[in-house]
Amino acid sequence: MIVVDTNIIANLYLSGEKTQLSEQALTKDTEWVAPALWRSEFRNILAYYTRNKILTLENSLKMMLEAEVLMNGGEYDIASTQVLSLASSSRCSAYDCEFVALAIDLKVPFVTSDRKLLKAFRSIALSLENFVSLTD
Repeated sequence: MIVVDTNIIANLYLSGEKTQLSEQALTKDTEWVAPALWRSEFRNILAYYTRNKILTLENSLKMMLEAEVLMNGGEYDIASTQVLSLASSSRCSAYDCEFVALAIDLKVPFVTSDRKLLKAFRSIALSLENFVSLTD
């Protein structure tokens, strides 16, 4: 089990330079979890792509549904106390700290491509590249 941030999820559905790495991460560990917040963040990404005519609304809806299936059963609510404490001590956003808090609670790695999070939470955050290259 790993905690993944929204960008790792989005990489699976929106072709880009990290798509292949996200696919490899999913092959390496199929149990992805995230705070329920991931849905709103992913919707926002899809809304941007739809507004800018990069995706049709139909394709955005299809991607959202596929992502919801992938994450089904792996969504968690996070305690505000822990999130705000992490945000205060790290200067990272409360949004980002939800993912960190979940990884801490579940005692599993947090996989992200966010440099600020990787620097602030070295003990729990792993880059996508490092996670994929780990040997079992």
